[in-house]
Amino acid sequence: MHRTQRPRLRGPAATLAAVALLGGVLTTGPAAQAAPRAEGRLTDLVNPFIGTQNEGNTYPGAAVPFSMVQLSPDTGHAVGYDYTDNQIRGFSSTHISGVGCGLGGDLPVLPTTGDITETDNTKYASGFSHDDEKASPGYYQVGLTSYGGINAELTATERTGVQRYTFPATDKANVLINAGQSLHRTVSTTVEVLDSRTVRTAVTGRGFCQDTKPYTLYTVTRFDRPFADSGTWKDGAVTDAQQSTGAAGNGAWVRFDTTKDRTVEATTAISYVDAAGAAGNLRAEGGRSFDRVARAAQAAWEDRLDDVRAQGGTETQRRTFYSSLYRSFLGPNTGQDVDGRYTGWDQKIHRAKGYRYYQNWSLWDTYRTQAQLLSLLAPREARDMAISVLKIDEQSGWLPKWGYGTVETNIMTGDPVTPYLTNAYQQGLLKGYEEQAYRTLKKNADGVPPAESPAVGREANKEYLAEGFAPYIKGRPHAKPGDSDYDHGGSATLEYALSDAMLGEMAADLGHDDDARRYRERAQNYHRIFDSSTGFFRSRDEKGAFAGPADPAKSEGFHEGTSWQYQWLVPQDLPGLVGLIGGTDATNERLDSFFAYEQLLADPAKTVREVWVNGPYDYYNADKYNPQNEPDLIAPYTYLSTGQPWKTTDVVHGALTLFTDTPTGMTGNDDVGTMSAWDVLSSIGIFPVQPGTDTWGLSTPVFDRVDLTLDRRYYPRGSFTVRAPGTSDTDRYIQSARLDGADQSRTYLTTEDIRSARSLSFEVGSEPSAWGTAPADAPPALR
Repeated sequence: MHRTQRPRLRGPAATLAAVALLGGVLTTGPAAQAAPRAEGRLTDLVNPFIGTQNEGNTYPGAAVPFSMVQLSPDTGHAVGYDYTDNQIRGFSSTHISGVGCGLGGDLPVLPTTGDITETDNTKYASGFSHDDEKASPGYYQVGLTSYGGINAELTATERTGVQRYTFPATDKANVLINAGQSLHRTVSTTVEVLDSRTVRTAVTGRGFCQDTKPYTLYTVTRFDRPFADSGTWKDGAVTDAQQSTGAAGNGAWVRFDTTKDRTVEATTAISYVDAAGAAGNLRAEGGRSFDRVARAAQAAWEDRLDDVRAQGGTETQRRTFYSSLYRSFLGPNTGQDVDGRYTGWDQKIHRAKGYRYYQNWSLWDTYRTQAQLLSLLAPREARDMAISVLKIDEQSGWLPKWGYGTVETNIMTGDPVTPYLTNAYQQGLLKGYEEQAYRTLKKNADGVPPAESPAVGREANKEYLAEGFAPYIKGRPHAKPGDSDYDHGGSATLEYALSDAMLGEMAADLGHDDDARRYRERAQNYHRIFDSSTGFFRSRDEKGAFAGPADPAKSEGFHEGTSWQYQWLVPQDLPGLVGLIGGTDATNERLDSFFAYEQLLADPAKTVREVWVNGPYDYYNADKYNPQNEPDLIAPYTYLSTGQPWKTTDVVHGALTLFTDTPTGMTGNDDVGTMSAWDVLSSIGIFPVQPGTDTWGLSTPVFDRVDLTLDRRYYPRGSFTVRAPGTSDTDRYIQSARLDGADQSRTYLTTEDIRSARSLSFEVGSEPSAWGTAPADAPPALR
């Protein structure tokens, strides 16, 4: 029976008041596993080690939902932690889940013993074993095997990371606070020992895949007892000076006598505003014991995960599902201090009023899955995230593409911010901001950022607006750091056209009819790069000639993919795409080839792992589905528009097997929850097939029943249930569907359907059926 609606704990309330929800002690589990299962506790199903091997690039450390702090071990991998490493360089305060380049890792802290003779964390790193390592939501523990053996435990609040170190009995128990080394380029640092219990730092860093403008992180670390001794180092020279400033290479050391009391606790607060902000965050969220903070963090996660109750499926499916749900809530991240202040992209201090300011925008990734999942399960936060993106334009003059902290990185291509914000609009999250959002998106869609702006925006927009395509100009010099749309003219054209379609829908809704017509015409620009002689999309050069090899598996100008993989990125007009390919039969034949469909049916495990997947970064020279990267996330759902919806289930269920509850159980980079959100939505059986709208495609769930608790301010009924009794590997085909008891032949729902209905029920069987096969059952093309 469905549980009753209850008050939701969110933000600081979840972190600070959640202790009341959990009276028990913190529980942990075996290496690379979540805590042992206790009946009904969903956090026990979560394994934070999933994705820490084979370039999933996740982190196993402590965080709470959407928190500013992610306190986690760094082992030497470019993005922080890798399960195959055997040394830990430090526990640093900032990480981004699943990114492909070094980012974060600021202020690695490591406990040691003895004399301090080395300040390079690659040299003073400690050994560790997975046999003495545990993690669960909001908690991490590891036994360090160097320095006589030290037990390290981590937990977190929104803006603080709390450490507990249990040393051997010694009068030289040290904590090294390294301000000069992180996962990217550290530009300058300041370190100060303020008093006998407190260390303050300022770390200025830059870089993410390529160089960027700098940002500054301010930290203050408060210990639970006075130091026996302390000092700093600069450029490798250890001194007893209490302050050190310079172009990186700085750190502080503090020492304790642990001959009697072997435990040391420390709380590190951070701020992207100033030192006063870090101090304020420490006052508001510090001062609590490690155990109390850990219980509150676990309770905050339990409260969040409890919005989704899955029944049925295997234990592995449940563990994988809830681990993916957990990762989906790790970002974007709170960017404001407890007093509401934040550093805007104009590098000035602002104060959020009426919303919470968030940062870290992996938009090329998240606009396809995670944005929609958050709009469903965390609409209040998703609203504030969308407003935060609008504030970036307000304060810097342009919308972001890939933003980290207080700066633009310009990583990835196309126009991802448009479907991100139109999704927020279509989900009802921008009430009161509709016209502001539209004006901002119109400026972005019709122009190019000025030279003095750090943003590149739609870099190839001048040519796109004039000729209908973004030209592929190989080797064109970059005027700004980051990726260039000119290097990826084919995919940029498809991404621009998709965004134009979504903006056209918003324009029509708001009564901007002339704009709507113009954007809808531009949404058809995918035709401009279709080569009828090959039957595939091809990049065009600046003179309009097709560029690169004619073989679609060896195409050029498609970002992290080939023409085979990008050919399905026309969600705004799949009937038009089907017509270009040669009709429904030709399209289904091509889809079958793309997914190696007959091989998939004959040997799913081999096909999924040997035909589809060829390494986490193997994007090119392929004519098959790549379930590890964003361009193909929607592709399995194309069958919904070609009269063969059962094949969507076959492909989706095959791809779902790539998600497991082991360190290698992430398919490709998680990209701030993008792949995790794909897993969650596809497992439930609803997926955003037209990103930037309110359309959800349907496939067979992997669970008998999933109960969603929804925010009544956005979903008045407060819940939605998806049922598929008896669903399994063999009984996976939809025979019929009913929405609140009424026949549902369509292969899609709208957000309004989810708002107004209570349940979606599937009857499943062992053979495909005629369900959803009529042309009228397919998700409609945009107008």
